[in-house]
Amino acid sequence: MTTATAFEKARADGRAALVGYLPAGFPDVAGGIDGLRAMVDAGCDVIEIGLPYSDPVMDGPTIQAAAQQALEGGVRIADVLRTVEAVAATGTPTLVMTYWNPIERYGVSRFATDLANAGGAGLITPDLTPDADPAWAASADEHDLDKVFLVAPSSTDERIAMTTAACRGFVYATAVMGVTGARTTTSDLAGPLVARTKAATELPVGVGLGVSTGDQAAEVASYADGVIVGSAFVRVLLDHADDRAAGLRALARLTEDLAAGVRRA
Repeated sequence: MTTATAFEKARADGRAALVGYLPAGFPDVAGGIDGLRAMVDAGCDVIEIGLPYSDPVMDGPTIQAAAQQALEGGVRIADVLRTVEAVAATGTPTLVMTYWNPIERYGVSRFATDLANAGGAGLITPDLTPDADPAWAASADEHDLDKVFLVAPSSTDERIAMTTAACRGFVYATAVMGVTGARTTTSDLAGPLVARTKAATELPVGVGLGVSTGDQAAEVASYADGVIVGSAFVRVLLDHADDRAAGLRALARLTEDLAAGVRRA
């Protein structure tokens, strides 16, 4: 299944898609795969796999802690691709979310080839703008990989138009000005940003803004095509570091709550 198909299926069901994130190699490679599979089984429609990076300028403390643990465990891009392959084998669209430096160092064309061979659906590139590196667009097009770029409340209408025109799969609306992290309230900037983005494109618009509960997921799902959750999933595994089985059960419960939330909307 492609990312577009997953969003279409959710829309046909009268709901938003649930997009779940964990970094590869956290708590270790096998544990990360188990966690992501548990999220798929419990209701995630699309999966984002983070590529751990030493300078995660856009990530909050929760995801930073997980990425640091993965790096200290020796995770490499080969492990990220192995994680993609394992999750994509479930039939769930699986994207990699990564800062651009590791891809540039690995080789853009080489990474696109290896990601496609692993069954990956595409890349989410938070610190890469569509006009910054034409090599990625060419390589993604060659392998029919999704190109997911970010829009923000500070984006001008012209910038939103340029960004969405370059996207394939969906558009990532980051509705909080600042680093990632679960929050107690959702942002009043999200709705207007989604409306502006939808005015520029027919692509689905997914929103990431710190959702951590089913109620928050329902609120975001009332105006967005996708609800993106990352830090809340990571926090569950951090909180159950001493009992992996309990962590997987808690991960499934959280996913079920969020999946029920996107359906309530």
